[in-house]
Amino acid sequence: MKTPEFMTSERGVSPVIGVILMVAITVILAAVIGSFVLGIGGDIEQAPQASLSIDDGNLVHQGGDTINATVLNSDGGEEDGVAEFSPGDSENLSGFSDGDTVKVLDNSSDQIIWEGEY
Repeated sequence: MKTPEFMTSERGVSPVIGVILMVAITVILAAVIGSFVLGIGGDIEQAPQASLSIDDGNLVHQGGDTINATVLNSDGGEEDGVAEFSPGDSENLSGFSDGDTVKVLDNSSDQIIWEGEY
């Protein structure tokens, strides 16, 4: 028994795949261009990077970016506003007790830069 030619022919496969690929490329390009035009992928401000530690009741800036931050205690209450905290600087942490969690919040991006235990 001879197999019909339409079952063994692959002539129609290539044009269908080509059309599917062209549609996919068009959709991807439209999404990318639309995100730029609408500003969906806008500027996201990143928090500065800094290496901080607590030494003898002081918050010490060991290296990284100069930061303008707020120091928070474990219950979320504001403790100190630190202005221009540069590498090598230290800030006295008054009002903290052993075991309290200290959070350093960047004032410009409202992101937590560092968190540690007093």
